[in-house]
Amino acid sequence: MSGRSKRESRGSTRGKRESESRGSSGRVKRERDREREPEAASSRGSPVRVKREVEPASAREAPASVVPFVRVKREREVDEDSEPEREVRAKNGRVDSEDRRSRHCPYLDTINRSVLDFDFEKLCSISLSHINAYACLVCGKYFQGRGLKSHAYIHSVQFSHHVFLNLHTLKFYYNYKNIKRPPGDIMFLLVQRFGELMRKLWNPRNFKAHVSPHEMLQAVVLCSKKTFQITKQGDGVDFLSWFLNALHSALGGTKKKKKTIVTDVFQGSMRIFTKKLPHPDLPAEEKEQLLHNDEYQETMVESTFMYLTLDLPTAPLYKDEKEQLIIPQVPLFNILAKFNGITEKEYKTYKENFLKRFQLTKLPPYLIFCIKRFTKNNFFVEKNPTIVNFPITNVDLREYLSEEVQAVHKNTTYDLIANIVHDGKPSEGSYRIHVLHHGTGKWYELQDLQVTDILPQMITLSEAYIQVGWPQA
Repeated sequence: MSGRSKRESRGSTRGKRESESRGSSGRVKRERDREREPEAASSRGSPVRVKREVEPASAREAPASVVPFVRVKREREVDEDSEPEREVRAKNGRVDSEDRRSRHCPYLDTINRSVLDFDFEKLCSISLSHINAYACLVCGKYFQGRGLKSHAYIHSVQFSHHVFLNLHTLKFYYNYKNIKRPPGDIMFLLVQRFGELMRKLWNPRNFKAHVSPHEMLQAVVLCSKKTFQITKQGDGVDFLSWFLNALHSALGGTKKKKKTIVTDVFQGSMRIFTKKLPHPDLPAEEKEQLLHNDEYQETMVESTFMYLTLDLPTAPLYKDEKEQLIIPQVPLFNILAKFNGITEKEYKTYKENFLKRFQLTKLPPYLIFCIKRFTKNNFFVEKNPTIVNFPITNVDLREYLSEEVQAVHKNTTYDLIANIVHDGKPSEGSYRIHVLHHGTGKWYELQDLQVTDILPQMITLSEAYIQVGWPQA
């Protein structure tokens, strides 16, 4: 074959290929134009609304494989919607009620719920500051600020973590919203941390099944000026007394006039009758003369209380037949006789002696008994192991009220709802808690992180230290 015929054959083959490519490209172009027709129609009106009207028809006519592609493409177009276009639509009165872009945040899937724990103290992990603390929802760490030079911004850029939560602007309810405290007052931190702990405990939609009191304990250490520390076990009654009074004071309460939620729940009142005694070394005649002076006459004062201290009888020092120490038992009503208004007890100070008797005049909604088991002196702390036999229910305290109060006072019968037990030596012992579940009527024992069932009969055999009761309905 000649060179000319070869060139002609190559030219005809090249022309055939170009015509085929033009034909195929034309078909592709026509298909693309058909797909863009709904988009052009939507650009002249409300984009989202028109698309949703066109989509069902196209879904019925087009093959099933085309529908996902069109739907994804339309979502992308809504995501890429720019602010100038939104301004134009707003001028025409066709802006949507909400920004559809918020539903398609590309970083929400990076949140790692398994590493999030909001029970720790809310301070920056780098600057250790409480101000403007943010939680990274990807790694769970806390950082300060959100500006270009802040620790949170640097962490976001360095590790590509883009979802943060402000830990101080979350909206919660508690009754200290309008309480005014002086500038720089750290005691109010105790109220905030305790309120947060209570809300976490009773929140039906809690983030986790357990709650850590770490933040509140940090506030206790700070507000008590390290009197109570996390690493050192303290006395339960000492902490209870400090904690209730600290909460009351931080909420704006005073000793006499201004009340708070703490006093409304736990505070009762009593009359204290005091009589000064002559010195025991004085002659009998001189003692008799002194008793007629005004200084040695009985006086009465009204006083309030957050809890009642019950004194135990002195433990025996002798052993039984088996050379074992005798552990005595005493009924609860025997040690409650201290508050019947008749029983007198001598109290000694460094210089003077007094006789005192107590008469209850008001019972609080929740009554706390503190059984005095520890005796402190200059050398050591001694524990009284006497077991108190107390009823779980129907503890009637009407006879301990003054006569004029008995007629008008309601609810004088209490049921036990919590019992704190101290086991072991004074300095090396441990605490257990017995709690009543009101819904089921079952008792549970808590020690550290262990929770077990316990029979009510076993509670009375323990060395109870603090008891909490509430009135019967």
